[in-house]
Amino acid sequence: MRSLELGTPGAVRRELNALVLAGTKTATTGLLVEDYTKETEGLEYPGERLALLDDEGRSIATVEVTGVEVTTFVEVTWEHARAEGEGDASLEAWRDVHRRYWDRVGAPVDDRTAVVCLAFRVVEISRPQA
Repeated sequence: MRSLELGTPGAVRRELNALVLAGTKTATTGLLVEDYTKETEGLEYPGERLALLDDEGRSIATVEVTGVEVTTFVEVTWEHARAEGEGDASLEAWRDVHRRYWDRVGAPVDDRTAVVCLAFRVVEISRPQA
């Protein structure tokens, strides 16, 4: 089973994982080149199950992919952004937060940057997050 590691280790990952476990976060967005091409990782597919990992690489839940779309950063929909469950008040706020995050991790984006919009649902909780 492949895995899903959200955000960066530490507080960001703990917060995002908690949102998934609460059922608030049902989507995420990755960078096609940085997260898939450079890692030689194939795209997820609907029906695939992924182990949601904590900071120590332990599975805390199993999620099932319900949708995968490759698009550009500027074409990400409000429906997808809202499903990320991170409390963004608008699509512009979502874009601002994501631009700042990717800048911080050394992967700046522009409107034409290819992204992967991944939708999922929790099918099993392995262990509660500490």
